[in-house]
Amino acid sequence: MKRILIVEDEQHLADGLRFNLEQEGYEVEVVETGEAALELLVGAKRVEFDAVVLDVMLPGKSGFEVMTEMRQSHQYVPTLILTARGHSADVLQGFAAGADDYLVKPFELDILIARIHGLLRRRDWLRGAAEPPQTPNDRFTFGDKSVYYELLELRVRDQIFPLTLMEMNVLRHLISHAGRPVSRGQMLEEVWGLREDTDTRALDNFIVRLRRYIEDDPAKPKHLLTVRGVGYRFEAFPADARTPAVPAPEL
Repeated sequence: MKRILIVEDEQHLADGLRFNLEQEGYEVEVVETGEAALELLVGAKRVEFDAVVLDVMLPGKSGFEVMTEMRQSHQYVPTLILTARGHSADVLQGFAAGADDYLVKPFELDILIARIHGLLRRRDWLRGAAEPPQTPNDRFTFGDKSVYYELLELRVRDQIFPLTLMEMNVLRHLISHAGRPVSRGQMLEEVWGLREDTDTRALDNFIVRLRRYIEDDPAKPKHLLTVRGVGYRFEAFPADARTPAVPAPEL
């Protein structure tokens, strides 16, 4: 039985979510504060969950703070932020903190359950409990680095770096446009579905994080390049002719 943590301080909403998710066959635990969530996710009372549904406006630490501390503690449980804060800047802040999905209240129950099912499928792939779809384009290799799209992993030699869904979406978008500049506005529209005039600082933070994984020297990037006044460009440099870069499909 899959276990889901709901972090929600509105009692009637928490009770409704618990009831409906239990009807779907999940084991559900509910806490009302960010501090209580962190105690279960990364603290001394750590419990293994398969997914988290996280409100933003909580007593004490906000959902954004909880999300950030989870990822900084290398807790990669799939997390959906569920909140009334639906401005573009809020959505970007949630993804920048490490959320895998973001749903704005009020919401349709069927949509929420479908989103949770999607998170859990990816969790199964990561744990090896189910095989991810195998297609010719599920992996991209450049030099000694491989990106496994469905597994949400970047492998560099003998190291494995788990990526959040949105980190992978950003990376995949840049790879699919390899060799060409991609504007910040284009990425905001095509990756997040946001307007071009949205604040781009969260996007820049994604690039900083991805460089830490990919670049041998993040201060002198060779793959994730800044195009001044435009945005970013991905360049692949195969180690040799025997390990060519595997092309990624257009999104």
